[in-house]
Amino acid sequence: MKKYKSSIIIEALGLIIGCISMSIGINMFLKPNTIAPGGLSGMSVVLNKLTGISVSSIMLIIGVPLVLFAFKILGKKNSIKTLIGTVLFSALIKLTSPLSNITVTEDVLLASICGAIFVGIGIGIVFMVDGSTGGTDLIALILSKKFPGIKVTKFMTCLDGIVVISSGIVNKNIETALYSAIALYVIVKIADAIMEGFDYSKGLFIISNESEKLRTAITNDLDRGLTILDGKGGYTDEKKDILLVVVPKNQEVHLKRLVKATDPNAFIIVTNVHEVLGEGFKSLQS
Repeated sequence: MKKYKSSIIIEALGLIIGCISMSIGINMFLKPNTIAPGGLSGMSVVLNKLTGISVSSIMLIIGVPLVLFAFKILGKKNSIKTLIGTVLFSALIKLTSPLSNITVTEDVLLASICGAIFVGIGIGIVFMVDGSTGGTDLIALILSKKFPGIKVTKFMTCLDGIVVISSGIVNKNIETALYSAIALYVIVKIADAIMEGFDYSKGLFIISNESEKLRTAITNDLDRGLTILDGKGGYTDEKKDILLVVVPKNQEVHLKRLVKATDPNAFIIVTNVHEVLGEGFKSLQS
């Protein structure tokens, strides 16, 4: 019971902090320059420019009916969470609206990047606690049910693209759309970094004729475990061992040097690994 209560508190705090960060980014940097980097908030910025209705009011007018309309798709629990997130986000947008009167920078590019950083951090935090503020992703979900042959992500991309282009049209300046596109890119990257973490590891697939020597060198010199996979050359038809090794990023260079010293002809594939659970890394229970 205590664990359940603490989980609710963490989710609530994460949702509040995330919405505050997004509200600051929108009101202090994006709205004054009509930067609309997709999503319901971006759509609201565009409609605010056209109608003069406050961003928070537009978010409520569009967001609440969307949640109710998507009730069957989301289910009761997720619908309630999304509705709470939508109302909270709209309230915080209203509460922080005086920030729009503060001129932090005259540089539109700098404003779009700074605003995107705040929004990206906020979205990342909200997603980390499994929260939601609704928006265009709900429109995409509804459309995907009507047109099952088209993926949700494609609808989301199209909707965000429409919002970005609209920002340039309502502001009568193509550069505004370009700044909005830059902001959208930064938001996605920041949100991904927050959710996946900055402390990533490196995964290496090593194909070598000296697999046994490499196995010994890696386990002894790096004190790291590895997995040996069975492989077969597509051109030579020869059977080969493939060594799968995951190391912290600070050991990547050491491992590459070790491979080069043992087998200069080895073939290596390196990939980013954003989360590793198990012995030698993060506990599976954390």
